[in-house]
Amino acid sequence: MSLVPERIGDIPFSRFDNHFPNDRLFIDYGACRVAVCTPVTEMKAAFHRVYGAFAYLPHNDFSDFHVGIRRGRGLRRWLRPTVRFTIDGVEPFEPYPRGSALPMFEWGVNWCFAQRFNQYVLLHAGALALGDRAVVMAATPGSGKSTLAAAMMLSGFRLLSDEFGVLDPVTGRMLAMLKPVALKNRSIEVIRAFSAEAVLGPIFPETRKGDVAHLAPNRVSVDSVDLPVKPRLILFPRYQSGAGIELVPQPREQAFARLAFNSFNYALLGPVSFNAVADLAASCPAYELRYGNLEAAVGRIRALLDEAEALA
Repeated sequence: MSLVPERIGDIPFSRFDNHFPNDRLFIDYGACRVAVCTPVTEMKAAFHRVYGAFAYLPHNDFSDFHVGIRRGRGLRRWLRPTVRFTIDGVEPFEPYPRGSALPMFEWGVNWCFAQRFNQYVLLHAGALALGDRAVVMAATPGSGKSTLAAAMMLSGFRLLSDEFGVLDPVTGRMLAMLKPVALKNRSIEVIRAFSAEAVLGPIFPETRKGDVAHLAPNRVSVDSVDLPVKPRLILFPRYQSGAGIELVPQPREQAFARLAFNSFNYALLGPVSFNAVADLAASCPAYELRYGNLEAAVGRIRALLDEAEALA
């Protein structure tokens, strides 16, 4: 009997659907595990697609969070179907339309990480790797970070996270917090056209963040979820239509400030996060990257990573 777990996407949906009503499924994101339970068919169908490369773990002894997507209550359940996000039996949010159950789950899990996961420094940044070399990418919303991270994964980089750069303050290494990449509005079709290997979930129109679709992490990224990597490069990307590749070196102090101010728990961890972020900024070259073409940007990042490795 094989000891290798089945992948969620390799399991017939009928079997996957029947698992959920009373049982939990455990998702290994890398830095933490989440147990999820839902009876909502719309949620299960989308989940089966965008988490297809993840291991099917119906039984596990430990998880950091126990969450659920539940049906709405009362008359609302029939007149205007909604879903509720729960964590340990508590509902931190208002109900959401049932057709957008997956986005609610993804945002809810992100909230759990940001509010309650403080074993590590959580940078508001993407992280990708080639071998043992990681690129940390921090940017404000609308800068094209998620689109660039998606293109990098589809071009041979290993995705650790699009949203949470998990920095171990003891080792200085980056850990995975691997989730589907949330693409918004025009970025959905940009990534669909970028690579035939892009596995996209359904488009959820007119959410609170516009039209949203989720790019499934590939098998290479999922299979390496437990492997920490050494950060070698810091980028602050910004998409500009029609632009060429422009690199603006960032002084160490500037890189430190931009990373620290874009972290979820910097103030909470105090000296621990200060030292960890300061060490990161001191050990990696940092650039603001302005780009107008994804392929050119990915190629330049690959070259920058090689240059940084040669200087390390």
